[in-house]
Amino acid sequence: MNTTSASRRAIIVGGSLGGLFTANLLLRNGWQVQVFERVADALTGRGAGIVTHPQLLDGLLKAGVKVDDDLGVRVSTRVTLHQDGTVEAEHELPQLLTAWSRMYHVLHQALPAEHYLTGRSVRAVQHLPDRARVILDDNSVHEADLVVAADGLRSRIRQQLMPEAQLQYAGYVAWRGLVEEQDLSDTTRQTLFDRFAFCLPPHEQILGYPVAGALDSTRVGQRRYNFVWYRATDEQQALADMLTDEHGKRWPDGIPPGLIRRQVIQDMRQAAHRLLAPAFTEVVEKTSQPLFQPIYDLQVPRMNHGRIALLGDAAFVARPHCGMGVAKAAGDAMELVNALASTADVSAALASYSQRRTPYGAAIVQHARHLGAYMQAQLLSDMERTMAERYRTPEAVMRETAVDPEF
Repeated sequence: MNTTSASRRAIIVGGSLGGLFTANLLLRNGWQVQVFERVADALTGRGAGIVTHPQLLDGLLKAGVKVDDDLGVRVSTRVTLHQDGTVEAEHELPQLLTAWSRMYHVLHQALPAEHYLTGRSVRAVQHLPDRARVILDDNSVHEADLVVAADGLRSRIRQQLMPEAQLQYAGYVAWRGLVEEQDLSDTTRQTLFDRFAFCLPPHEQILGYPVAGALDSTRVGQRRYNFVWYRATDEQQALADMLTDEHGKRWPDGIPPGLIRRQVIQDMRQAAHRLLAPAFTEVVEKTSQPLFQPIYDLQVPRMNHGRIALLGDAAFVARPHCGMGVAKAAGDAMELVNALASTADVSAALASYSQRRTPYGAAIVQHARHLGAYMQAQLLSDMERTMAERYRTPEAVMRETAVDPEF
């Protein structure tokens, strides 16, 4: 029995993809909804590629989004390239590949504008017996029947409620970027487009795939190529240096792409010429604004605190090898709405939600650690590196990376 009604109000903290999934689903289930996004401007244009999975597509349909070929680019095969550019292995696996900006656009468009408020930074939350309270940085106070923390891997709400849950650096970074299809040579386009491609130089991994281009175009010649390059990086010296801008300011929570020092980008591009297949080298070289993300793990013991729910990366941060970040957030949102529809007791519904999704989130984190173990091992002992390399065959990497695991 669906017990939701228009009298129940939800505040969603965080207006990225997880928050948008939740807002759309709750609104369509009779809730009054407000999204508080701390960034004053629209988030369009951020992010890079996303691999779709069945639960992600299911979440889009339930959120009122039309799912068709306009959502992204379809590929049918995966290929691993040797450093000299020859094909080392091939694996058939049809997938639909999209981009963060495309996902944000369709989910934001599905939500009426009055439900999405920008420039609202949440300082604290409080759980009361019959409601939840949100306090903004401007000291304004807002109350609701439910608060959903969808404020990402550095969630303020999680830090307040569960300070013991801390991000753990995995020992490596992911360089990411998008390059226009029209800017690449014919040889590189023929090698990479219409495929999900990998290259496995010693102790590293790069992967890439085509996504929609400007104005969400999926037409040949108007697409973009998305790459992710994992590189072992010592936290105390190398990473600290990479997070320091031209003026000597260090950005411990992540440096904005435009502030990455030219020398850091130059060193990365020189490494591409030494280590990568020629097609990937060209992609890296021609990406106008590459960025990098330190890779972290994080998990929480539960996803509820009274009338406050944690969702997506606010609860579990998995290394991106699974390609499950957005799909996990969509699954969280669907499970949350199902739990709320089964009872009028919000706290009981959130306890049920946590009981179902916490084991799943923990399993995703563990699976991602398994897929990334060879990267982390590069900073460990020779024996650990040798063991990790045994599980880094092209066949294993292509079979398991960015594939929906069965738990």
